[in-house]
Amino acid sequence: MALFDTYVAALQRDRADIPEGTRLVGVVRRPTRWFHAAVDENRPALAPPAALLDDHADAAESFRIDGLCESGAHNAAWDRVDFERRYRDHLASDAEARAAVETLRAELAAGDDVALVCFENTDEKHCHRIVLRDAVTATDAVPTGSDDGDA
Repeated sequence: MALFDTYVAALQRDRADIPEGTRLVGVVRRPTRWFHAAVDENRPALAPPAALLDDHADAAESFRIDGLCESGAHNAAWDRVDFERRYRDHLASDAEARAAVETLRAELAAGDDVALVCFENTDEKHCHRIVLRDAVTATDAVPTGSDDGDA
């Protein structure tokens, strides 16, 4: 029973160092059509809320217009919109999100290996997967692994 995380491009390029048999769980609010082919299932309740994603996208666009690179704009926007705190608050206060976290904890306690999957390569960008892993493992001693491949 271990909790991993990776990003979809690492899976597509066969660069994700995740044990065979690990359930690939997407944690994306607005998945693309091709995203579904890369994961076993997607659980949007574990994704950041739409309003937070929209605020982040608007702030990132502003930073890009000001000349920041993609990852720089992403990370600056993360800070500007207080992404981590707002996402943690969402996980704690939204009933669907709380239930989804508890389901994930139960699967891990039952011995399942699970990998959280979204779009961001955490070598370059902040990502909600890391915050989610922390929230899931906060009360349970669940082994974790992280894989960001070499994309």
